[in-house]
Amino acid sequence: MPATLRDLVFLSLLLATGSALAHPVPDVPVRSHFNADGHSEIRVEVDPRSFEVNPEEHDYLTKTATDAISSEELSALGVKANAFVAARLKFHFEPLGEVKPEFTWSFQKLGDKGALENPDDSSVLVGSWKTTLPKGLSGYRVESLKLTDPAAIPMNVNFLNFLDGKQVERYAVLFPGETSFLLDLTALAAPMPAASPDSVGQSADSADLAAVFTSEVKRGFLHVLPLGLDHVLFVLGLFLMSRKWKPLLFQVTTFTLAHTITLWLASAGIVTLPPSVVEPIIAASIVAVALENLVRRHYSHWRLLIVFIFGLIHGLGFAGVMATRLDSTGSLILGLLGINIGVELGQIAVIAIAFAATFWIVNEEKYRKFVVIPGSLLVALAGIWWVVERTLL
Repeated sequence: MPATLRDLVFLSLLLATGSALAHPVPDVPVRSHFNADGHSEIRVEVDPRSFEVNPEEHDYLTKTATDAISSEELSALGVKANAFVAARLKFHFEPLGEVKPEFTWSFQKLGDKGALENPDDSSVLVGSWKTTLPKGLSGYRVESLKLTDPAAIPMNVNFLNFLDGKQVERYAVLFPGETSFLLDLTALAAPMPAASPDSVGQSADSADLAAVFTSEVKRGFLHVLPLGLDHVLFVLGLFLMSRKWKPLLFQVTTFTLAHTITLWLASAGIVTLPPSVVEPIIAASIVAVALENLVRRHYSHWRLLIVFIFGLIHGLGFAGVMATRLDSTGSLILGLLGINIGVELGQIAVIAIAFAATFWIVNEEKYRKFVVIPGSLLVALAGIWWVVERTLL
């Protein structure tokens, strides 16, 4: 077997025999609520999986699991959450400078959706700090810190704000080392100093929207490469059916369209399924496309229906991230568009890498014998393992 192909097979074997990777740990949403009477609350959402060495290998804590956690254990988790936030975030009120909130932690539904209700509800730690704003504040911003611990996992910070119960149009997705825009607070208390030159109101201008779009494209790309191993294997399953650009374009575009639909519907709360259901189906979709490659030698358009159905399920798998900041705003719509363009670019990158590694095999019989069949078998094995692990282990 050629050396390049051996390397590809070896890599696939490592993927297939490795630990099952669910979707990446969600971002760190910071939701701040400010009212005209000065009362305010800053809420930070932290997934307890973030405290693990390999968080992707762990499932969400469910209501059943959190109900079994004692008050002492919750207190210990709160200490970890405080250290986690301190290492990743700084909060600034102008002209005061940095403030250090004292959070009270409790388990709530993923996506700031209130108290846990159902046994399989996915739960996260939510830290709450309530205070009264002093008079004279002009603005508020957060800073996403660069990580000093090489073992720490980089996560995005979502900067979300509400004024008198209404979500601010402009939001930010911050990567480590970035600082948010300055939220204008001058309308909330009096007397007020002159607003800072870079302060902003509720609306998002073209520069704001461009920043949101760019951040979301980057985040969507990272959702595929390097964070979405199950997504990568699904796309490789599509590639192994045919290297021709039209079938690939049809399949990837259909998958992205379906992904977009359920990402939006689930983020809006219209469609919800627990990870215990979604994750095994995602794994099963990988098995299905891989096994089809073994029994069918040529692409046909009926495969688009299968790809569309599985794309809907994959969209539900990513919806928990977008659910962290949903409102009917223009910036949200642009953000959803950016994420899906990023996902599409990530998928194209996977296909480009696979094509670059195999284009030199021009003999179709050899290509099927040495690439399609062993590659599809390995992708199927990885999917089967994930189905078992996500349902039984």
